[in-house]
Amino acid sequence: MEKNIYATLDLTKSLEDFKDNVTKLLEFTNVKEWDGRVLKEREEKIRDAALILAGQCIALFLYNLSQSQSALDTAMNKTQGWWYPETQRHGLRKRQILTVGNVLVTLILPYVVTIPDKNEKIKSSSKGFCPFLKWLGMSEGLTPLAWSTIAQYGAIAGSFEAACTILIDWGINISFKGIERLTYKFGQIGINLRQSKILNRQLGNLPEGNLLKDQRVVIAVDGGRSRVRINKKGRKNSKTKRHGFIGQWIEPKLLTIYVVDGQGKKVKNSEIPITNDGTYDGYKALLQILEVHLVDLGISQAKQVLLIGDGAEWIWIHIPPLLTRLGCPPETYQLFDFYHVTENLKVFADAAFNEELQSKQWFIKARKSLKKGNAKSLISQMDELIALATGERCKIMVGKRNYLLDAYRKGRLNYDKAIQKKLPIGSGAIESLIRQVVNLRIKGNSKFWLQKNAEIMLHLRCQWIAGSWDIFCGSIFNSFIKPQTV
Repeated sequence: MEKNIYATLDLTKSLEDFKDNVTKLLEFTNVKEWDGRVLKEREEKIRDAALILAGQCIALFLYNLSQSQSALDTAMNKTQGWWYPETQRHGLRKRQILTVGNVLVTLILPYVVTIPDKNEKIKSSSKGFCPFLKWLGMSEGLTPLAWSTIAQYGAIAGSFEAACTILIDWGINISFKGIERLTYKFGQIGINLRQSKILNRQLGNLPEGNLLKDQRVVIAVDGGRSRVRINKKGRKNSKTKRHGFIGQWIEPKLLTIYVVDGQGKKVKNSEIPITNDGTYDGYKALLQILEVHLVDLGISQAKQVLLIGDGAEWIWIHIPPLLTRLGCPPETYQLFDFYHVTENLKVFADAAFNEELQSKQWFIKARKSLKKGNAKSLISQMDELIALATGERCKIMVGKRNYLLDAYRKGRLNYDKAIQKKLPIGSGAIESLIRQVVNLRIKGNSKFWLQKNAEIMLHLRCQWIAGSWDIFCGSIFNSFIKPQTV
């Protein structure tokens, strides 16, 4: 699709151009020579023509809106919260806006600027903005649909280069660097909104929601692994003029909150959305994020709550007290992820038996025993095998036995009860989230992220995978309307 198609601002002409183009595309000759490739090319041309028409219609709509005094007055009122005492109106400015279909429309809009001193002349460096563009989320020179689509593919594609190709195919022709910049800016606004909620919670100003009322809720947490860039200290390299960096492995921590129905199946609908999130800032930051989501969703009104995690100490030290503090219902359960536990059992079995067949048979029986609620007898069997072991193998076996013993004493191996109540016993949901969010985009050979950018990408991909992208975008564009401070 060609670049820089300028708006005609004439609906009749745009429709005629579209009709002329599509009429030709609807003709067919030499049918015997056609195949799937030829049809695909024809489809692409029809799609491109439709996207250009859509862009021309959006451009005309924006132009007419910009000519409405009512709209301009509304923009002034809606953006008063962004005005400082020294902010004044300062004439008009031309601004180009990109729509889908690569259509550019030029708007002439009122402009306001902050003047440091009323006696000084307005300088080019003075901060200013067009209230109309601020109001409608177009200060970056794109329509909201174009910007959110860029951020969407910038986040979910395997790379920004891949996003560039996809966006060109769908009528948004923008450079690789432009996609990168706009994706990170969009995501940073989302991070800022999340931080604002955390601050409001700390101040006691975050209202409690009710989405989880009478629901069976599962909370799962776990960590991934990826590398971040740590800049080297000292002088810059004489050739590259850069400091250089080292790659450091770091664990992003993720959470997912979802509802299961009476049969234990995950509920996926717009009324009860899945909540995914995560951070590179450590477990304390994740606890703050988790608290905000739980309050926002109304965890205290849930019917049942199940917390699933691996053996990471921070989970069990901090999250159960948090759930108690938030007023979770009496039916709140804790489980060690069944598959993490069985991994430890497998290591135990391999250390306990010399022959692979014996190890496999014991492991299969041990798994069944756990599911049936016979953790106590299983631990006794483990003790008997430990008594026969020596050296390094004994040390491995004791470590794995202690892992299970600690979980059993704290009531985190009650898989039989969870199965009876049709609740999940494994953290497949969080494992899948880590794979999709971290492993398929952030983690990889030769990938070294600035931690700030990794945090943004993590947050964006969490929203997409949760199926809440439209809600997320709505919150971002709504944030441009800043209430007037009193």
